[in-house]
Amino acid sequence: MGRIVAIDYGQKRVGIAATDALQMIAHGITTVRAMDIWQYLEAYVQEHDVETIVVGEPKDMMNRPSDASRFIEPFVKKLKKKFPEIKIDRFDERFTSKIAGEAMIEGGLKKKKRQDKALVDKISATLLLQSYLSAQNKRFTV
Repeated sequence: MGRIVAIDYGQKRVGIAATDALQMIAHGITTVRAMDIWQYLEAYVQEHDVETIVVGEPKDMMNRPSDASRFIEPFVKKLKKKFPEIKIDRFDERFTSKIAGEAMIEGGLKKKKRQDKALVDKISATLLLQSYLSAQNKRFTV
């Protein structure tokens, strides 16, 4: 069983999270500059057995693609082309940044640390992945 990697893609930064080899626990890995994402992913995929890559799917409150979709869709197309052997899945990412901010407050992080956009992106990717895992488990336990 391979790992599942989640990507919270942004124009400047990309938050990345992954599961353990048994796909039970999601943990934040890092945040990389958007321009460095391909180099990072190539190295990660060579080092780890990756079964699925989940990319956040930005939607508005009416369940329509948000404005951010226009730069995420080309990224997803290139991802599929670059890693044809890996399943690419999309998952609703609404509210992950807001929930990440709230989690940081509840965790007692100081305001200066909560303003660290890279940390917010990494936590958002982790929340995206945990939500994806929960949805997968619900599909299999009926």
